[in-house]
Amino acid sequence: MELIKDKVVIVTGAAAGIGAGVARLFAEQGGHIFLVDLDGAQVAKIASEIQAQGGSAFAFGADARNRDAMAKVVDDATTRFGNIDVLINNAGIYPRQTFLEMTEAQWDEMQEVNLKSVFHCTKLVMPHMVKQRAGAIVNISSVTFFTGLQNLTHYVASKGAIIGFTRSLAREMGEHNVRVNCITPGAIETEGERKLMSKQVADEAIKLQSLKRRIVPLDIARVCLFLSTDLSGAMTGQTLNVDGGWIMY
Repeated sequence: MELIKDKVVIVTGAAAGIGAGVARLFAEQGGHIFLVDLDGAQVAKIASEIQAQGGSAFAFGADARNRDAMAKVVDDATTRFGNIDVLINNAGIYPRQTFLEMTEAQWDEMQEVNLKSVFHCTKLVMPHMVKQRAGAIVNISSVTFFTGLQNLTHYVASKGAIIGFTRSLAREMGEHNVRVNCITPGAIETEGERKLMSKQVADEAIKLQSLKRRIVPLDIARVCLFLSTDLSGAMTGQTLNVDGGWIMY
C-alpha cells in the first residue's frame, strides 16, 4: 500500500541520516520527494538511488536557512505538481561546545541552521497548504530538550524552540486543516554520529533505553510517515518521542 501516493513532499537535510531515511521511505510509499541539503553532490546521489528504484525524487543543493534558495525549491515543486502536501523540517547541526567557550557566532549559527530554516521553509509552503486546505508539517526536534545535555546548550535551546513553534503554529493553522507535529529522536545511529563519538560511547545509549538496540533513521522515518498521512488525521501540535524508551512522559 502506498500511503502517500502522488503526494508532494519536501525534506530538508536529506543527504544523510534521518533526512535520507525519510526520503527513501516516502518515495517507496509513492510520494514525489524534493530532497534539499547543503551538500549538493550527496543529496543528488541519494535522489539518483531513489530514482533507480523507481521512485520520484528531485535533488537541490541548497541552504535551508536561505529563503531565496528554498523559494526556488518550492517554486519548482508547485510548477511540476501544483501543490505541496508535506514538509519535513529536518535540517540541523549539532557541534559540541562548552557554554563558557561558546562564541556569539557559534550561538547564532546554531539558531540560524536549526531554527530559522524551519521558519523560512514553513513560511514558504504554508500559503500553498492553506489554499488547498490540507497539509502536514513534521518538525524534527531532539530528546535532549527533555534530558538536557552538557556542551550542547545552543543546540538544546534551538530544539526546544522547535517544540514551541510546533505547538503555537498548530493552534493557528488548525482552522485551515493544516497539521503541524514534531518528533524528538533519541540517539540515532547515523553517519554524523560516527564522526563525533566512538562506538563504545554510542552503545552506552542503549543502556539508557528500554529497547536494547540502536535506533536508526528508518525508525524516525516511519513516524514521520505516520504523521504525514491520514493515519494521524486527528493529531496536531503533538511531540512524539522516538528514543527506544529512554524518556517517558
